[in-house]
Amino acid sequence: MEKSASPRPVFGLIGTISRDEIRREGGPEFENLGGALYQAATLCGLGEETRLFARLADDMTLEVESLIGGWPTFRREGLQRAAGAGNRVSLRYPRRGERVEILRSAVPALDEGSILRGLPGLSVLIMVVNSGFELDLGAWRRILDSASCPVWLDIHSLTLERILGRPRAYRAVPEWRDWALGAAFLQANRREVACLLGFPEREAGAEEIRVFCRRALDLGLRAVFVTSGREGALIATPGGETEARPAFDVEVVDTTGCGDVFCAATASALSRGASPGEAARFGVDLASRAAQAAGVRAVYELAGKAGLRG
Repeated sequence: MEKSASPRPVFGLIGTISRDEIRREGGPEFENLGGALYQAATLCGLGEETRLFARLADDMTLEVESLIGGWPTFRREGLQRAAGAGNRVSLRYPRRGERVEILRSAVPALDEGSILRGLPGLSVLIMVVNSGFELDLGAWRRILDSASCPVWLDIHSLTLERILGRPRAYRAVPEWRDWALGAAFLQANRREVACLLGFPEREAGAEEIRVFCRRALDLGLRAVFVTSGREGALIATPGGETEARPAFDVEVVDTTGCGDVFCAATASALSRGASPGEAARFGVDLASRAAQAAGVRAVYELAGKAGLRG
């Protein structure tokens, strides 16, 4: 994709920095920094100026600082310090079925005042619910109502139980409209859509996804993105539906963070004038490439090769 002649946008990104312990059945076990750093790596790799609003815990500070020190467009003023241990996540990928996630520790909720003060000057605001502990609904509504730029909401862990130390089960989220009202873009996968519709025990089917998209668009959203792993994504807009499918098959190394890469790459393309369908195709392509690697550093390098950095 070519650069636009318009001024460089400034992305705000709300989320959680985590340390992920990843084990895939039949494969190696490894640890990586993760969470919102996947979106930040993608945006910065694409050359986007990015302000991350997240807690930076003492036990992760040196490693995170070393990582973001090589990202020229990363802005640190949104980082909020947290004493002690940071978010630690155990992720287990069975050969079949959903991954198992255990949140071992969690940092305190974000200071919404710091985020509110940082809103002016943002071109796009992305809220990714990495842990479910970032903000309560009241704080999020105050931020969303104060934002003057388009807002992207990635539902993600809002659909998981807010517990520590044991596998997090999916839960229904009957108040999802309160989280989405006023946003411009909404992202969820098929299981998360089912949670929003009230049946967390299974994935949503094709017609159920269409029903959900219509309900979401009735809130005034510009587009809804429903991701489906290897199948790509469904994009629903007030003008109709389209699909973005991977352009090529890949040998999967690690799928952790692929939805995050899709989010950031698609939002970047939208900010440069792409239609939702065009933007999603770019996002799916980059997320597919990210599945061939592991870790945030690899994502940054892959995004840089997409031709936007500079």
